[in-house]
Amino acid sequence: MSDKKYMSRAELVRLRREREHAKSMERAAKEATRPLSVVKPRVKAEAKPKQIKRRFNIALHMPRVNLRAIHLPKIQRPRFGWRLFSFLLVATFGAAIYFAFTRPELRVTEAQVTGNQILTPAEVNLVMSVAGQPIFLLIPSELESRLRLNYPEVAAVQVDVSLPNLVSVHIVERKPFIRWEQGGAYTWVAEDGVAYRPRGEMIGLISVVAESAPPVVGGGTDPLSPTPFITSEMVQALKGLAGHVPPGAVILYDSVNGFGWNDPRGWRAYFGATAADVELKMRVYETMVNSLTQRGIRPALINVTYPTAPYYRMNQ
Repeated sequence: MSDKKYMSRAELVRLRREREHAKSMERAAKEATRPLSVVKPRVKAEAKPKQIKRRFNIALHMPRVNLRAIHLPKIQRPRFGWRLFSFLLVATFGAAIYFAFTRPELRVTEAQVTGNQILTPAEVNLVMSVAGQPIFLLIPSELESRLRLNYPEVAAVQVDVSLPNLVSVHIVERKPFIRWEQGGAYTWVAEDGVAYRPRGEMIGLISVVAESAPPVVGGGTDPLSPTPFITSEMVQALKGLAGHVPPGAVILYDSVNGFGWNDPRGWRAYFGATAADVELKMRVYETMVNSLTQRGIRPALINVTYPTAPYYRMNQ
């Protein structure tokens, strides 16, 4: 007989179960020594997102193309050069000019006049014609020339133009000094000999009644200044004679004999048209009158134009 011991089927099953039990006990021991895991609360399952359809790019068999050989059009970038700047500049100036011509705030209503005593503001504005004009079209020098050429009584004028629509005019007028009557009409004459249209009657002027016109006076260097009506020497002669005119008498003018008057004692006296030696002429005149009176002579005319050679004339 053989020494080898044969185990029955039952014994094999029992031996297998014992081994499995030993393994399960060993696993249980390991599980017992393992730390407990944190149990998370159950969360409500979220709705499943919709499935996104996946795209598939399928590479087709195409002939190979050389992109470098293809000439694509170039994209032009905008250039901000001098042409665009010029256009913007022209557009800006055009808009400025348009508004300058159309805006009522830039149009003059009337000029503000100061310094005037003879001329009225209406007369000044009538000649200047600035009403309704754009302020930037007015040239002060032209307005000044217009006033001086139209009104001889204006000795000097200054015109200032300022935005938005202000025109200021300051006038220096010639003051009337002589009332010159000739041919049934009269005019005013300033101290510089310039004559201009009178504005009624004025007290205090030296009255002259002319039997003939004065000599023609040459013009000055200023083209805007009017030609004098009488010379400045004649004006000075009238200044000197005005204080010696007898009460009630009027100064007369004769182109041959100059200035004089009708003496209340019965004759006409002449003293020339120059201002030199006026006081000497008056002394000679009075001396001559006394001498004639003492001799009983009643002349018709006494002329002392030249004090060194006075003369008298009897009635014809």
